[in-house]
This record gives sequence, C-alpha cells and structure tokens, in this order.
Amino acid sequence: MERRRFLTGALGAGAVLLAGAPPAGAAAVDTRAWMAGHGDGTALARLTIPGTHDSGARFGGPWAQCQNTTVAQQLDSGVRFLDVRCRVTGGSFAIHHGSAYQNMMFGDVLIACRDFLAAHPSETVLMRVKQEYSEESDATFRAVFDDYLDRRGWRSLFRIGDGLPLLGEARGRVVLLADNGGLPGLRWADSRHFAVQDDWNALPDAKYPKIEAHFRAAVERPGPLYVNFVSTSAALPPRWNSDNLNPRVHAWLDGSWAAGRTGLGIVPLDFPATRAGLVEALLRHN
Repeated sequence: MERRRFLTGALGAGAVLLAGAPPAGAAAVDTRAWMAGHGDGTALARLTIPGTHDSGARFGGPWAQCQNTTVAQQLDSGVRFLDVRCRVTGGSFAIHHGSAYQNMMFGDVLIACRDFLAAHPSETVLMRVKQEYSEESDATFRAVFDDYLDRRGWRSLFRIGDGLPLLGEARGRVVLLADNGGLPGLRWADSRHFAVQDDWNALPDAKYPKIEAHFRAAVERPGPLYVNFVSTSAALPPRWNSDNLNPRVHAWLDGSWAAGRTGLGIVPLDFPATRAGLVEALLRHN
C-alpha cells in the first residue's frame, strides 16, 4: 500500500511533463561545456548547478544506492557538484555510503574529474568532501587528504580558498567544499557563503514543499550559494523517493513561475539519469 501510494504520486507528477520533453522552443544545452557560455566574472552563486547526492553510491543494495551512473558519466551529463564520502582506510580514502563500500577510491574520483576538466577547461567541479563510516580524528583525515595533494600529486587539480571563487578563478579545477574540520579551504554550509536545504529524512510529500520554497528563496533573496537537496531516504529507498520527487521538480522547473528565472544554486539529486531531460531543465535556468 505504501509503495503504491508513492509510485502513484510519482506517476501523477510525471504526467505534467511528457517523458521529460523540453518546453517548445527550448535551446539545446551542451552538457559537457555549459559553463563556457558564462563570463569569467560570473559568481558561482548566480548559477544553477546540477549535482548528485552521494555521488559515488552505486552499490550496496536499494538502501545504499543513490546513483546509477559513474562520476565520469555524471560530469558528461552536466553535473558540476559532487558529494564525495570518504572512509579512512590504510592511509587512503575509500568511497562509502554508510557501511557500503562503493568499489572505488578517492583517486578514482579525482581521475574522473581531471580527465573531464582537461577535455573541458571551461568547466569547474564543486566537490564536497566528507568523512563517512570512519571516526578518525580531523588531523588524521587531513593527513590523508594532504597525502593525496602532495605525495600523490593532486594539489594542482584543486582550487582551495576561504571564499567562493568567481567562475574564471575556478575553471579547469575542483573547488573544495570542506565538510570536515581538518580540511583546508571553504567550509561546507558556512552560513556566510551557503544556504542549505537538506532534510534527508522527510517523506516526499513533506520534502517537496521545502525544495520548491528553497528554489523561490534563491530567486527572491539572492546572495549566498543556495544548495537544495532533492534527495531523501525517508521510509523508502532513495530510488523510490527519487521516482516521486524528480518528476515534480522537473515539472516545476519547466512551469510558468520558474520561466526565465536564473541562479537556483546547487541542486543535488538522486538518480537524475532516470528522468530524461531533468539535468537539461536545470541548465536552462542559467
């Protein structure tokens, strides 16, 4: 009964937008190089940035899985925010969602970003880095991160600073959003720079109004970089919840109120690839 109710809601919302078809007359979006259309002086907070929640979480069963595409595929699709969860193990970072190891290491994520940015130097990737399924001290977490930067040679990939860079300052690099007390650079969710909606335990019918309200706030009260998580794991696995929420968000993006609005901020999604045209709908708000 519960499963049927959620799926019925998802189907009803999906009917508002036929199979994710773009609005009539909508221009095609180059998902691999969409930032090329914005000047170097563009503030990141004035962009609409598709993202993924728990970006590496493709394994571990229905409660652990949040994505069905690789990091490289996400970047190609237009995603520019990655939510990377790292377990400290053996002096390295293993990518986890809770206890579920995701069959890749932090270095694999960095390789995907390096290769993408080398091919598309107009772009940047914003990366939240958080400790997951380990309780090492901040100092230990920092030591492992510094090892990646220096001994393993990844420092040049990162843009590490105390504030949000302009787009021109970030092109070709990964902007670190530090969600660990030991990491350098810009603090994740620092209220001086960010406005975050991340009610990860709200049922879809309670979550959706928060998503829409945060979109409206980004338009009506610009300033910080808004982060608007569409994802939730309440009551049902992430895929089932995304089947409910993603079509509703897509319909809102292509609706009358949102038409012509820009600067919606970072929008992390579960399973965006299962909703044809969803990422492109976000990119049209740039």
